[in-house]
Parts: sequence; structure tokens; C-alpha cells
Amino acid sequence: MKMGEYLRDKILLLTLHVGCMLLLAGFLRATGYEPQFCILILIFWLLLLVLWLGYEYYNRQRYFHELWETLNKMDQRYLLGELMPVSHRLEDRLYREMIRISNKAVIERLRQIEDDQKEYREYIESWVHEVKAPITSIDLMCENFKSDALKNREDVIRRIRLENQKIENYVDMALYYARSDDVYKDYVIRKTKLGEIAVAVLKRNKGYLIQSRIQAEVDCKDMAYTDEKWIAFILNQLVLNAAKYRREKGARIWIKTLTDGVCPSEGHELRDTVKHSHGVWLVVKDNGIGIKEEELGRIFEKGFTGSNGRKTERSTGMGLYLCKKLCEKLGIEIYAKSKEGEGTEVILEFPISDYLSRI
Repeated sequence: MKMGEYLRDKILLLTLHVGCMLLLAGFLRATGYEPQFCILILIFWLLLLVLWLGYEYYNRQRYFHELWETLNKMDQRYLLGELMPVSHRLEDRLYREMIRISNKAVIERLRQIEDDQKEYREYIESWVHEVKAPITSIDLMCENFKSDALKNREDVIRRIRLENQKIENYVDMALYYARSDDVYKDYVIRKTKLGEIAVAVLKRNKGYLIQSRIQAEVDCKDMAYTDEKWIAFILNQLVLNAAKYRREKGARIWIKTLTDGVCPSEGHELRDTVKHSHGVWLVVKDNGIGIKEEELGRIFEKGFTGSNGRKTERSTGMGLYLCKKLCEKLGIEIYAKSKEGEGTEVILEFPISDYLSRI
């Protein structure tokens, strides 16, 4: 900080002092003071002003010099607020507190970005290991196909298609995970036939369902205002989960819709029925191995696999987490009901306003 810059910053104060000096000189002359006494008083005033400005400039110069030295020595300069020199001035203390609050927000944001990057990196690493399995399986089938000639051609082609479908599902999950923070850029809300989406999802996984000996039923007569593509992905994940944790014999999946505020599974009134007087519930129900009561509240957590995930096929714990995340972005409620050994029921609640219900 240079003296000229400091004086320019004090121009209003200096102008005030000059004005007061002139007024005082006029007052003294009007009351009969001799000119030499007036000049002496003004010189004394001016001397005090110069001494005060010099002292103030010295203190400010030293303070900011120390501040610059501290800043230049720091590797993480956003922590300046924590290391600012102590000052007796209220203005400096207020600035310091504001900088500390601002820096805290920056640090929290940086930590959040680092956590998001870490989560994404961990997911990609897990995804790579997952996608390697069907690729290796396809490679082995191709090798066996060469040795078996044309004996099992149709069976090999069917198995390759199933493994390729797994790869496609893994790729879709990675793409939707990457886009999950920016859903608003890639969705269109329109009146959607949930039954058509459910049938399309089952057709897509027809081979896997047949291989797993799972029967599926669709009873979706209702429509909802949502995005077709994102709901299809969510429904696909729910169907795959139901198939993965199926029972050994007589496995079944039901996909249905309900309205009029009736609880999909037990016939009780849903929570917030008054708030959502109009709504559609899309229910994906299975008679699989179910979920333990103590684990039910954690199934939508990132990376949670539970005891079922460790017993059956390898699970990343990302499917339901991603479904929950996308539902929050789309304004849809998702929750699950389950009883170990009897099956699981996942419910998507599409709220419809009075205005939309009249359209």
C-alpha cells in the first residue's frame, strides 16, 4: 500500500478536516481572535492530523505487509481467514470473520466435489470388475463353440445374447449414474402409459427371465406424468433385482398400478393421502427371498448389498441407490416393503396435482 493510495482513500476525511478548519478560523476571527492566534491553532490542528495519518498509515502498512507475507507462504490460500493477523480494528475483525465463513463454504464444497469424484471412481472400478464377468463368459463360449462345431449353435447364441444383455445393463447403469446429477437437462415430462413401459422392460429381459424360470404379470392400466426413458431405467433395475433375488421354484414378478390413495400392499391409507389426493402407485412385487427387517431401511444406501447380496450373485449395491437418486430428481417417492422368505414390494408414487388431473 502506497502513501498516495492511502491518502486518496482518506479524501473524504481530509475534506471534512479542511472544511472544519476553515469554519473554525472564520468563527475565531468573528469573535475577535487575532490572526496569529488563528494560524497557530490551525497549525497545531494540522500537525495533529499529519501525525495521526502517519501513525495510521504505518499501522495499516505493517498489517497488510504481514498479511501479504502470510498469504505468499501459504500452499492452500483459501485458508487465509484462519491465519489472518489479529487486529484491534472492528472493521478488520468483521472482514476476517466474513472471509472465514466464505472459506468454510469453499472448503465444504471442495470436500463434496472430492467425495463425489471418489464415489464415481469407486463405482467405475466396481463396474469394470462387473462387466468383465460377462465379457469373459462370452469369450469362453466362443472358444467352446469352435470345438463343438455346430452342435449347440442355438444354445450358444442364446447364452451369448444373455451375457450381452448383462453388459448392456451395466453400461446403462454407468451412463445413468454419470447423468444422475443433471437429470433436468435430459428429461421430458409427459403423460406416460406405465403399462407399455412395463411390457417393454419385460421384453428386454425376456431371455434372462426365461432362463431364471420366472413368470411375470403386468396389470398397469393407469398413466402418470413422468419421463419415459428414466422410468424405464428405474423399472428395469427393479425387475433385475427381483429376478436376482428370486426363489428357486415358482418365482414370479407382478407389475401393477393402483390409484385412489389405497396402500398397494396392505390396503391401508398411504401417508400424506390428503396432500396427494390424486396419484398413481406403480408396484413391482415378487415372491423371492425377501429382505431382513433390520436391513430394509438401508437398501437405498449407496453400496449397501446386505446379506442377500453376499449370498447370491455379486452385487455392487448401486441399483436401488441409483433408483432412489433418480426418483428424487423426478419428484417421485420410492419405498419398499418386504418380509424375509416371502418376497419384496417396491412402490413408486407419482403425485398428480389437481390441475394435471383435470387435463
